[in-house]
Amino acid sequence: MVTRSPLIYFFGIVPGRYLAVWPVFIVGDNPQSLFFDVEVDDARLTLDRLRSVTAGSVTVEDPTIEDGRRRYITATVRHRVHQEAFRERVLRAYQEHCALCHLRHQELLDAAHIIADCEVGGEPIVRNGLALCKLHHAAFDRHFLTVRPDFVIQVRRDVLDEEDGPMLRHGLQGMHDQRIHLPKSKRDWPDPDRLAVRLQRFLASGP
Repeated sequence: MVTRSPLIYFFGIVPGRYLAVWPVFIVGDNPQSLFFDVEVDDARLTLDRLRSVTAGSVTVEDPTIEDGRRRYITATVRHRVHQEAFRERVLRAYQEHCALCHLRHQELLDAAHIIADCEVGGEPIVRNGLALCKLHHAAFDRHFLTVRPDFVIQVRRDVLDEEDGPMLRHGLQGMHDQRIHLPKSKRDWPDPDRLAVRLQRFLASGP
């Protein structure tokens, strides 16, 4: 706090998994309760400041701009932590494979929201999520396909009627009327009520 030395903060998102946030600075402490306050900053600006100090120069910034910038950075980091925690919980529930095609490469998997997190009912909980590979995440978001409340995949009719290469045939058309791979724990199964809302939007989207 005195030296303003940049630190790395490891934020626990699920047991055994951490998200590194840097640079952070100690901006306050409470010795009685053994707590301290941490403020996140921008890595590029921090490096520029360190270079300025090394060179012996000092930059005076507008405190209004500085405060706004820090609030923006804090909001951005909170969003990132929120999304990473949701992804880790969903992928872990689905044992790190796509619920539709069973692809197991974690780098190619996303946690798809059934109801978007900006909407009512869009809480970042496992029952509002599906582990999907990037192809099926994009197809789900754009209503090429959906998952019904009975956990069966429904592909849009015009997509089923298309004639194209093997990717369309196996990657999308072949999913139609197939049951998704569900988490082992029933408490992590996708919420049928949210899937019902999603199905209505899918049916209303048209070809």
